[in-house]
Amino acid sequence: MTSEGDGVVTAWEDVALEKITALISRKAVAGAGQRLAQVYLKRGALVPLHAHDVEELIYVLDGMLKLRLAGDDVVVRDGEVVRVPGRARHQIEALADTFALAIRGGPRVAPRPEGANRKPMRPPDEA
Repeated sequence: MTSEGDGVVTAWEDVALEKITALISRKAVAGAGQRLAQVYLKRGALVPLHAHDVEELIYVLDGMLKLRLAGDDVVVRDGEVVRVPGRARHQIEALADTFALAIRGGPRVAPRPEGANRKPMRPPDEA
């Protein structure tokens, strides 16, 4: 990591690979209000139904994902980007070995209602 003026330059090769499950891993760089992640999903990987407080953009660089979003299945292929609105419950399945960039952040949506719980990204048996 090196400093460039008021910013910081990070080389992906310097970022540790985080193993989420046997089929999902990622490298992430976080700023003050945003996070950029390289995500690697092997064919058949399943990210359980979950939601984030802020919107997320998923850019598939190589491979193919199926997202269940607002009750519909959306297939995202090489070179395509899907926007997942803040608080939208979504599930992701890798239809092929996939390399994607996920960008999360920006303006936060209104606070969650009292007593609302967040669903973990990791399956309960791996948390």
